[in-house]
Amino acid sequence: MISYYNALHCAAAIAEEGFVLNGNVTQFNRRVNYLIEETDAVYREIAAGFGLSDSAMLILYALQDAGGQIPLTAIYRQTGASKQTINSALRKLEADGNVSLRMVDGKSKLVCLTQPGRVFAARTAGRVLAVENEIYAAWDEDELRTYLRLTEKYLAALREKQKELREQPV
Repeated sequence: MISYYNALHCAAAIAEEGFVLNGNVTQFNRRVNYLIEETDAVYREIAAGFGLSDSAMLILYALQDAGGQIPLTAIYRQTGASKQTINSALRKLEADGNVSLRMVDGKSKLVCLTQPGRVFAARTAGRVLAVENEIYAAWDEDELRTYLRLTEKYLAALREKQKELREQPV
């Protein structure tokens, strides 16, 4: 979803008008973190308004975005939530008749929306996706390209720094 709860969702944010950086990268990082937290809070409020837990909403969003079925491993990766959290939410969604799990190749699981689940996902996660698309559609092409370019640049740099962190003893 993966603008949904994605920590990179706001990482490319340019300082808002009136925000003075003055070379203070720590202050910029705090501002980015604040924007990420506020964005996450809005998504949590949306999920709660639909009567869903965060993790159930993450799953429905991933399923809706993927067209109704997605490998369980992709849900783990995309959401960043723990396996235990996702599996617990999946059990609830399954008990409510919204999803089913199918074995693929005898070892992997595919999460699928049931027919009632398709309706439910469209009324919840589908509406969130539509709102996100509406927001992005209001941006001009330069804004979209800049947002993607900076987010990709941040992600690449973070992956490089991750390698450095792994190499350094704790």
